[in-house]
Amino acid sequence: MRMVDIIEKKRNGGELTEEEIRFFIEGYTEGTIPDYQVSALMMAVYFKGMSEKETSTLTQAMVDSGDTIDLSSIEGMKIDKHSTGGVGDKISFIVGPLVASVGVPVAKMSGRGLGHTGGTIDKLESIPGFHVEMTKEQFVENVNKHKLAVAGQTGNLAPADKKLYALRDVTATVDSIPLIAGSIMSKKLASGADGIVLDVKTGSGAFMKSLEDAQALAETMVTIGNRLGRRTTAVISDMDQPLGFEVGNANEIKEAVEVLQGKNVADLRELSLELGTHMAVTAGIFENDQEARKALEESIESGAAFQALKTFVDAQGGDASVLDDMTKLPEAAFDVEVPALESGYVSAIDAAAVGTAAMYLGAGRATKDDTIDHGVGITLKKKTGDYVEKGEALVVLHSQSKDADDSRAKITEAYSISPEKPESRPLIHKVIK
Repeated sequence: MRMVDIIEKKRNGGELTEEEIRFFIEGYTEGTIPDYQVSALMMAVYFKGMSEKETSTLTQAMVDSGDTIDLSSIEGMKIDKHSTGGVGDKISFIVGPLVASVGVPVAKMSGRGLGHTGGTIDKLESIPGFHVEMTKEQFVENVNKHKLAVAGQTGNLAPADKKLYALRDVTATVDSIPLIAGSIMSKKLASGADGIVLDVKTGSGAFMKSLEDAQALAETMVTIGNRLGRRTTAVISDMDQPLGFEVGNANEIKEAVEVLQGKNVADLRELSLELGTHMAVTAGIFENDQEARKALEESIESGAAFQALKTFVDAQGGDASVLDDMTKLPEAAFDVEVPALESGYVSAIDAAAVGTAAMYLGAGRATKDDTIDHGVGITLKKKTGDYVEKGEALVVLHSQSKDADDSRAKITEAYSISPEKPESRPLIHKVIK
């Protein structure tokens, strides 16, 4: 078998066999097939696409290229939740304890962030003492005992994906639905969950800007998961403005805690209940969505969900007393208001620009070696549809300097003001199973 023949076949629109896909994945992972030939194949895939069978085979081959995590010693059906990423997305800190409180085992592998804010682990490390380093035995024990644990990703999960992604990033082949879906799902499948609930974002702050592209990605990932033996559901949710009112690290933890304490931050609560409902039904804890949602709502109201968060934080070395007194969380030195330049309705917020403004403050990483400042961030005072007077604060920047000029300019650029109130967008666009 020759790589050039595989490239030619895909260039001409042919369907690759399992043997051909495994040949190039194994060869590229081992270093026997060069970058330039895989680059050519990725470009052919970009233009010609892949069938459902090809995409599933590609995903499984990437899973098989490295280690897989065996979670069979964890009792019950393990459910993982994955978001395609957004601004102010602190849903994992709400939905994890929420579903754990009704008996859903969540064994989550998470990474650090490279972008506008930290990743799940970075945000959790805003809590003094919290750590994700633990033995596999401790990880399993925590899930069996408390129904929730979060650990750092191991270095050898789906190594083929890591190599392919780096190559796609420099060859303009990132934006290919089969390649994106295979990349995400290979890591999820290697992480050992029995069921997967995907939060696929669409809008200005999402990787998939259009609803059409988000739906195509969601359908592809659900097909992959179900073909490869995992019960998979995708929720397409809106990311045309930041989720909630906080963007950063410690301040996102604070807002997640407030939701678990019963505060009605409408979009955060609704999306958490939607995702949590699908996780609980997928796990077989409840027979239908109505029963699951009712139980989750009651868990928030009774305080059981908040208690599950405290138990989880304590089990991983964190100071759980911080959750009762959030003034103990890291804070920035200065609060800097960014005023509206005119009166009117907020007609749009460029969520990606808000994320960039947070990164300028130090909430995220421009390079992998950058250090996260857990205390800085942004509090939105106005969201889409709100009326604002000229000179009134659009956001408050939590900064280590009085000026924060780059972030101020980015926020002014992110907000659009118009005389008329805009039509509201739905939070949940579609559910795909």
